Amino acid sequence: MAYQVIDYHVDEAIAIITLNRPDDLNTIVPPMLDELENAVGRAIRDRAVKVIILQGAGRAFCAGFNFSGGFSHWDELLASDGQWDAGRDLMMVTSQELGWVPRFMSLWRSPKPVIAQVHGWCVGGGSEMALCADLVVAAEDAQIGTPYSRMWGCHHAGMWVYRLGLAKAKELALTGRPVSGKEAAEIGLINKAVPFAQLQAEVRRQAEALVSIPSSQLAAMKLVVNQAYDNMGLSTTQMFGSVMDSMMRNTPEALRFIEKARRDGVPAAVAERDGPFGDYSQGMSKPDKTHVVSLPARPK
Repeated sequence: MAYQVIDYHVDEAIAIITLNRPDDLNTIVPPMLDELENAVGRAIRDRAVKVIILQGAGRAFCAGFNFSGGFSHWDELLASDGQWDAGRDLMMVTSQELGWVPRFMSLWRSPKPVIAQVHGWCVGGGSEMALCADLVVAAEDAQIGTPYSRMWGCHHAGMWVYRLGLAKAKELALTGRPVSGKEAAEIGLINKAVPFAQLQAEVRRQAEALVSIPSSQLAAMKLVVNQAYDNMGLSTTQMFGSVMDSMMRNTPEALRFIEKARRDGVPAAVAERDGPFGDYSQGMSKPDKTHVVSLPARPK
């Protein structure tokens, strides 16, 4: 596969997958999911690779699904005659081949451990993607959240629920309040938060430590932990969440929201959504714009 919106690079025993739409905060468009799954498979097939790092280029990990043009770039899968088709949507979101959750879950299913390196914005579908990794390390000023809790979506990968205790899972599900990388580590949503200047070195350190362990041992330990969560109903939660997400993207309020984004621009739509809460783009707590991640350097 020739990648359009990600970058794939192998450095010794570490495969680095970089979401590569920096000018658009790495928002998710259709090719990204296919390319992500392909890149994970490529790392799995490469016997020299033992660990995968997932990161975002530019000043964000991933700012969620792109809806700058409404959601028309998904029409081939979700619409009939230009109108939302509930049946086609159901078939897509529950399909192992087409659904976005199964593609996110390629990170979870990989026998090789995946470390998500999070900085800047990590929201909506971007947060769902990152939390499917095995280890998540974030910059302290990263902003991680689910603005879709207020409009146009629902938990679909389920990881926000399974990574948190009931109190925080319910609070964040109902409010959509974002948490900084520092708070995310404190509440157990992610593994660790460090100053941005230390982020790449810390992720590399963790990856190299895992490289020292036999691949079969890593695969066995990952599998037994994953199976415990599967036994707790993870796949059922994801199926239900994906169907609910489909419905919440197509309520009268959600359709008005997406029409406003199409007509007046995404900033206007999110300002209306988040203004009462004073967060995300409407708040004071934002990631530092100078915190930028570059593509991995190639040997000369």
